[in-house]
Amino acid sequence: MTRPHLATRREMLLTSGALFAWVYRPRLAQAEGRDPRFLVIVLRGALDGLATVAPVGDPNWGRLRGNDALLTSGETAALPLDNFFALNPAMPNLYRMYRAGQAIIVHAVASPYRDRSHFDGQDVLESGLTKPGGDTGWLNRVLASLKPSDRIARKGTFAVGPITPLIARGSAPMLSWTPSRLQPAGSDTLGRLLDLYRDTDPVLAHALEERNALAAIASGGIDEIGHSPKPGGPLLAYFTEAASGAARFMARPDGPRVGALAFDGWDTHANEGAAHGRLSVLLGALDGALTAIEVGMGTAWRETVVAMITEFGRTARINGTEGTDHGTATVALLAGGALRGGRVIADWPGVADAALYQGRDLKPTADLRAVMKGILRDHLRADERALAQQVFPDSATVKALDGLMT
Repeated sequence: MTRPHLATRREMLLTSGALFAWVYRPRLAQAEGRDPRFLVIVLRGALDGLATVAPVGDPNWGRLRGNDALLTSGETAALPLDNFFALNPAMPNLYRMYRAGQAIIVHAVASPYRDRSHFDGQDVLESGLTKPGGDTGWLNRVLASLKPSDRIARKGTFAVGPITPLIARGSAPMLSWTPSRLQPAGSDTLGRLLDLYRDTDPVLAHALEERNALAAIASGGIDEIGHSPKPGGPLLAYFTEAASGAARFMARPDGPRVGALAFDGWDTHANEGAAHGRLSVLLGALDGALTAIEVGMGTAWRETVVAMITEFGRTARINGTEGTDHGTATVALLAGGALRGGRVIADWPGVADAALYQGRDLKPTADLRAVMKGILRDHLRADERALAQQVFPDSATVKALDGLMT
């Protein structure tokens, strides 16, 4: 992806947030007596998959992360998924869904992108292309490929800020909704602001850097000297409101059936804190959002899939500031009553030094496009040829992951 245009100060300050891209009910699904829902949550900033779903059965895990390694024992014990993987304790609701057969984790997964730029990684993730440079998103293209006879009329594009997420851009009809509150700016968003304005507006950049509350804003609840995060706060409130709004729209008999929602803030370079830090707060807020979706969907939850995806993972080792840097493979989290869940799907590469990608990252062994193709084909009844040529171009060799749906 080419670097985005230099946004105005207002655009950059307001862009962080949520957008729902709505469409029609797939015609074939209606003919089958089904009424599927599909919501994609993009976790912008790169989620640490190893701290979200820990490979507690890997003999090299404890050595790799040391005191930061989540284990299934101790005061902050991880939640065992099977005899090898365990879920971060900040996500008890996802764990409950997993045990009820309504959640799947795909581990060691990545998009085709293999560098470490947020801009380019998010472009590839959301465009569905093999390299940066797309101007439409794969979710919008799959909707256009369904060619329904009863599309909901376009009602304009609304978001938190004027910039529409790439995953939702395209020719398919779209309606947007804006929560009443803004998401607290994540450190990745603030970093972009500083990168943009160090050259174009040094005075503003200096003001941002010196602002006393900068660290508190970036952490979404952690104070400026790195103390423990607050258990609730604006981050949890925003995630919950945005997710609840999505569910209310999608649960309506005449409402949208497909949507996209973005949460910023996952760029945990410092003070990551899988059990007692910023990542724990973020995962807890995401877990609360999942519950809000489940409750808001009501009986429609049984025909729902929620996919939580991110542009890339983070380094396997903790860095000198108790965080992680940009990596490669990560996890994809799936939840919903339409899933054949209760499984971790992984061709595990291991975390021994010799097994790490480029000596630093979890090695990718699964293609995220295969996961999305499996959902789009079996849940929305998208055509496989359209998936390979139109939705994810040049992906004919990437086969849809079978068996995800009930």
